[in-house]
Amino acid sequence: MTPPVPGPDGPDEPRAPGGADATPCHPAEPPATPCHPAAPPAERPRDAGRRETREERADRKWADLLQELRVAQTGVQILFGFLLTVVFQQRFTTLSATDRTIYVVTVVLGAATTGALVAPVSFHRLLSGQRLKPETVRWAGRLTLVGLVGLLATMASSMLLILRVVVSPDDTALWLVAGIAAWFALCWFAFPAWARHAARRERGVAEGDGDGAEQG
Repeated sequence: MTPPVPGPDGPDEPRAPGGADATPCHPAEPPATPCHPAAPPAERPRDAGRRETREERADRKWADLLQELRVAQTGVQILFGFLLTVVFQQRFTTLSATDRTIYVVTVVLGAATTGALVAPVSFHRLLSGQRLKPETVRWAGRLTLVGLVGLLATMASSMLLILRVVVSPDDTALWLVAGIAAWFALCWFAFPAWARHAARRERGVAEGDGDGAEQG
């Protein structure tokens, strides 16, 4: 038996069964992946508004409108009920023709205002289940605004009727009523309109600053 011949680099070593060029098999290691921190979730801007569907928005606005109607309806019902009892007072027969005309106008305004403020209830009842909630809310909002204007006119006419009996001369009553009516109009309509205009202007300025920042 011939002894193994030493190789050029040293004594022979056992070879792998695959032949002279075979290399030992090692499991492949998974490639190292760089560790990247998870991207933070995008924050929702504060002025983006509510993310709600058309029906959800209608439900929310209807609930808000009901709260507003409760306040307005209570006021007009008390005022209208008081006006209906005036005609049965003994002093009513002593009123002048002008005062009686003012009374008639006041009662008509009160009835029209009551109809406008109660109309949203009828809209909701007749259109319930017809998938018309957004349209119902839109019409109810318009009628509520008409009712507020009618309530202002009714209160001014009622004050004119009362002050003409209490205050002398009549011009003083007219000036007092005009001042009170102007104050009501300022609180009910002018202040909300001013706040809405100011909010839109600030929103427009903020959006303009944001656009400039993004472009820069």
